[in-house]
Amino acid sequence: MKRSKTYRAAEEKIEEGKLYSPLEAVRLAKETAGTKFDSTVEVAMRLGVDPRKADQMVRGTVNLPNGTGKTARVLVFANGDKAAAAEAAGADFVGSDDLIARVQGGWTDFDAVVATPDLMGKVGRLGKVLGPRGLMPNPKTGTVTMDVAKAVGDIKGGKIEFRVDKHANLHFIIGKSSFDEKALVENYAAALDEILRLKPSASKGRYIAKATMATTMGPGILIDQSRTRNLMEDGAEQA
Repeated sequence: MKRSKTYRAAEEKIEEGKLYSPLEAVRLAKETAGTKFDSTVEVAMRLGVDPRKADQMVRGTVNLPNGTGKTARVLVFANGDKAAAAEAAGADFVGSDDLIARVQGGWTDFDAVVATPDLMGKVGRLGKVLGPRGLMPNPKTGTVTMDVAKAVGDIKGGKIEFRVDKHANLHFIIGKSSFDEKALVENYAAALDEILRLKPSASKGRYIAKATMATTMGPGILIDQSRTRNLMEDGAEQA
């Protein structure tokens, strides 16, 4: 695949095979962000789990302390006072049968979905549309709840969801390239802490086998996945 001059110039700044500390990776990501728009900073991890086994599925949410840099569009399936509470909390789309029919028709112009438990019987039919996009509401991630106002507030405030795929890869965003270094490292640390907390007891060997940071359309930067503390420090030594 032919790379742009901007991409190749960015790639030259990254030492092939080198594991960078999270702070060094953030600096390089900001430095190599070659888009004209404020690109997203993403992290991809390869986990030492077998996602085909239920006891090794890694899925969770985390509130990024410095937000994502993007205000998520939230759809809420709710009726009555819960619908009103969702609207008051800032939900972008609120409804029940009308919205369910719209989504069934293929509409997915939203970033997150919340539902009250009483509507999950109907929402469950949307699995083919929402499932592949990772948008199906789930009690474990706080998106099937009677407290829809809190769920909407959390998502709008920078709550992200992550889930290991069938190849044991896990992706999440930590902000925008315009964020300062400290904000990006703090967001990475928050996500890392939660991923480590969710390590399945059945997982053997190295849990985080590989971690890479990149900006939108930018080259990958290998992160030293063994660095889990004192992430604002430079260099290879870890206190």
